[in-house]
Amino acid sequence: MILEVDCGNTLIKWRVLDGADQLVRCEGSARDEAELLAQLDATDIGSLAKCRIVSVRSDLETHSLITALELRYSMPVELAESSKTLAGVTNGYNDYRLLGTDRWLAIVGAFSLKKSACLVLDIGTAVTADFVDGAGVHLGGFISPGIKMLRDQLGVGTARAAYLPINSSATHTPGQSTAEAVGRGTELMLLGFVGLQQEMAKELWGHEFSMLLTGGGADMVGTHFGEADIVSDLVFRGLALAFPD
Repeated sequence: MILEVDCGNTLIKWRVLDGADQLVRCEGSARDEAELLAQLDATDIGSLAKCRIVSVRSDLETHSLITALELRYSMPVELAESSKTLAGVTNGYNDYRLLGTDRWLAIVGAFSLKKSACLVLDIGTAVTADFVDGAGVHLGGFISPGIKMLRDQLGVGTARAAYLPINSSATHTPGQSTAEAVGRGTELMLLGFVGLQQEMAKELWGHEFSMLLTGGGADMVGTHFGEADIVSDLVFRGLALAFPD
């Protein structure tokens, strides 16, 4: 069995793969190291051969988790880092080490899936958009605040609107309360950002590209972009390519 862990800003996502056929045996998400270890202890994960991790958390948090997993399960733990090239994809940053590792792995996972030009959007705490051409060259991308971050910022002055549910509005007519105005306004900002990325991709490649959505807000965005593919495990796909069996 192989344990895969994606330590994001908000949640630690994990899954266990059967080493033979790479099927997902179990999966979950936790807020921190203690909750993750408790979930693993309570789950029939079998005998773990190794673990591969991607993390955007602090070095202290990341290495604490690595040490805990090594001690508890007596297995090697591999930590992914951004690289210049991986699985046919060329990193487009001037300094490849500065591209967030989770973002890099999502890009690699997307291209490995489509083998053609891709617009890769990760709808999370931050929203990232990355462009990869048909030869696997990452052209760069954009980063914007995610919808919860936008709403939290507005919540400083409008406490009642601070924690609106992150889902798709039934309507985009003007809001008739502060909560409606904040909810619909921030959703429109996110959808406008995504729509602009799509138009830029069309300018580059016409209609010869794939649009892939991942991250916690992918389903909400996907309701407005029916042509997009929602692939929840893009980061894990890239992680597996970084550390093949």
